Amino acid sequence: MRQRFQADQLPAAVELLREWLAESQSVVAFTGAGISTESGIPDFRSPGGVWSENRTVYFDEFLCSADARHEYWRQKSEAHRDFADASPNVTHRRLAEWETAGLLRGVITQNIDGLHQNAGSNSVLELHGTARWIACLDCDWRESADRLVAEFQTTQSVPACPTCGGLLKHATVSFGQSLPGDTLRTAAQWANSCDLFLALGSSLVVEPAASLPRMARENGAKLVIINRDQTPLDAIANLVINAPLGSVFEALSAS
Repeated sequence: MRQRFQADQLPAAVELLREWLAESQSVVAFTGAGISTESGIPDFRSPGGVWSENRTVYFDEFLCSADARHEYWRQKSEAHRDFADASPNVTHRRLAEWETAGLLRGVITQNIDGLHQNAGSNSVLELHGTARWIACLDCDWRESADRLVAEFQTTQSVPACPTCGGLLKHATVSFGQSLPGDTLRTAAQWANSCDLFLALGSSLVVEPAASLPRMARENGAKLVIINRDQTPLDAIANLVINAPLGSVFEALSAS
């Protein structure tokens, strides 16, 4: 039976969630933009977000057009400061602590900001890659994004790979680019084998990532969705908490 709680009903919701966490043998967390907005990173899809103010540069266009590559780098360089200035919040920190304590198998994230790793999480599957690194599309060269972003902002010239001269791109998945197959397969394995799946701060509309909570539920796991707004998967969840993640995890941390 599905149970839904609002922000003013947190004590009862948190008590039930505590019980399920204590009973579970394999817990997986799945995180979306809602965890990072509480660290000050804008939601890409919200009004006023990055995607509402910039045109989309598709992967094929990036490969074929120098103008498209310049526009891509302009957008990424503008967004870089949001990532660079952000710090993990209470939810990131609690998930890292749970992993260290052996309570959490790992985190599957749709986010590209690297805040889970900054909080101390080691077992992180980044479905959409990371904006913290620049990677060459033609060889295995990689470097932290800071220097190259600063170089672009100064010169307004798209950098080339220092090793092979190939195309450099943030190590994120662009529109029209396939998700990393190994990462997606591992995420599916986690979803299929866990007994508690926590969907945190995700609208659960972007596929194939949004299929993971459904997969977990179909394989017998309890599904908990914590999000400010309703999602398309609320109807199959065991527990839905419509409240800010920070307030839920602060309450979970309280004795």
